[in-house]
Order: sequence, then structure tokens, then C-alpha cells
Amino acid sequence: MAAYRPGVLIGNWNEEAFLEEDRLRDFMHKRERGELLIQKINKLQDNLLKKIQLSVSKDGFVHFGDTVMLLNPANKSSEKNCPGVCISLTLAINLDEISVYSAKSLQAPCGVSAAESVDPVGRNTFCILSVDGGAVSEPIRFGQNFVLGTTGGFSDQVLYLASDHKSFMRFAKKSYLQQVFLTDELSYLTCWQATFLDPQLRLEYEGFPVPANSKIIITHCRTNRSLAVPRNFWTRSYFGKEYEVICHTYLDSHKAEEDKNYWVIVTGNPSDEGGTMIDRPNPHPRGIRKNEFCEET
Repeated sequence: MAAYRPGVLIGNWNEEAFLEEDRLRDFMHKRERGELLIQKINKLQDNLLKKIQLSVSKDGFVHFGDTVMLLNPANKSSEKNCPGVCISLTLAINLDEISVYSAKSLQAPCGVSAAESVDPVGRNTFCILSVDGGAVSEPIRFGQNFVLGTTGGFSDQVLYLASDHKSFMRFAKKSYLQQVFLTDELSYLTCWQATFLDPQLRLEYEGFPVPANSKIIITHCRTNRSLAVPRNFWTRSYFGKEYEVICHTYLDSHKAEEDKNYWVIVTGNPSDEGGTMIDRPNPHPRGIRKNEFCEET
């Protein structure tokens, strides 16, 4: 009786060969349609990290249709919470690893966080949209409703910044306060207003245009709470450790908002294509600049 040699096919070799061909055809089909995991991740990263050119404000005000960044400027609270680290933060799309691996586009609802990067890219730039008939290029006014829509690098998809009252099932994961998130549905939950920084002058400034690159308060219309970065709560995302963003009004002993609630709507630098106004040299030492970390006490 002849013995089998190493080159002789034994077992389920025919079935294994057909399975290998099926796997190869499935791989080629997914690659052609861009459905491979590595292709999904690369597309998402390319869109979220794509450089975005901010709108340039010619009159110094913020307008409907502008592409801007929302910056929480460096403040005294950040130095207290994280000694030696006092930096400006930008509002950004926050994705966990599961979301990155399971989809090739943004899925609602989606989280937000405060990122240390102040360079305008897809994940930290927003478009200001009107909800009450304001035409594009018209200035936004204090007390007027507006919507913040993501750019995200996706031309066919827009998510809107939203918030809602804290409940037993809905709250911020770290601070347990009012959650801020992104949704794909326009509603009263996605309406915001700009409020003048000084409480004693708010009535006088009601209806005036909102200045760009200046500190303001951004208030949620439905809950009447202000957008804030406490800076003492970390959140983990696909992009690393970032700060939690919530809706909560922090008041000092004078009933004025604390610097956790301060925001700057950053526009583009007219003298530097692709740059921002925080990159410009500022003759005023107390101004907001990219490399200016802490305010004077």
C-alpha cells in the first residue's frame, strides 16, 4: 500500500480553497466600495482633521453663514485645576473608538468636548445658521436665536449643537450636569443666544451686533443655562484626553458668570489665508492670543 507524500492534498482541501476564494472576492468587493475598516477610519480622519478656512469678518461682527471656531479662552480656573497648564480650548466633535470603527460618517447623537488644538480643522469648526429668517451675511445680534452646525469635512451631513434638561437617563458622564451633544434634528433644543459679558450692560446691548473675537456668553434657549468648560473633568475620545463640555451657569459672588462660561467666536485672519485672528499680533497685552495662556489677576 502506497503512503501519502507531503504534496498530496488530504482533508477538506477543496472546501478550504473555495472559502479562500470567497474571502478574496468579499475583500475586493468591500475595497471597491470603500467599506474596509481601514478605509472608513482614513476617510473619517481625513474629514475631521481636514484644514478649514474660517470666514473673515470685514466689519468686526459675527454673521449668519460664517464658519468659525468657538474658543474657551485661557483663564484663572484652568491654572487652579491644572497647575502649570493654562491654555485656550476649542469646542470639537468627540468620537469614541467604537464610533470610528463602526461608521464612515458621523452618527447622531454625537458627543462634543473641548480640545487643546486651536488650529481650524473639520472637527472644531462650526457654521452659524439662522432659525428666525435671518439672511446669510446679516450680523447676529445679542438675544437673537442661532444654530451651530458642524462642518466636519462632510459636505452632505450637518449635525447641530444641542442640549436638554438633565434627567435620570440623560446627563454629562463626568460632572453629572446638563449634557451637550450633537443631533441631526433641528428643534428648540438646538437654539442658542449670545449674551453680553457684563451683566450690568446686557439690557443696553440687547439687539446690538455680536462682535467677533471678543468674550461673550453663549446661552441655551430652552434651559437658559450657559455653555461651559469646567476644566476639571476629563473625557477620553479617539483623539485622546480632552475636557468635558456642559451647559451650566457658574456665578461668582457678584452674580456674574465665571470664566468657565466665557467664549470667543474666532474668525479668519484676513492677512493670512488659513490663519485665525488669535494668530495675529495683538498690541493690547490683555487680548486673546494663541500663545497667551493666563490672564492677569
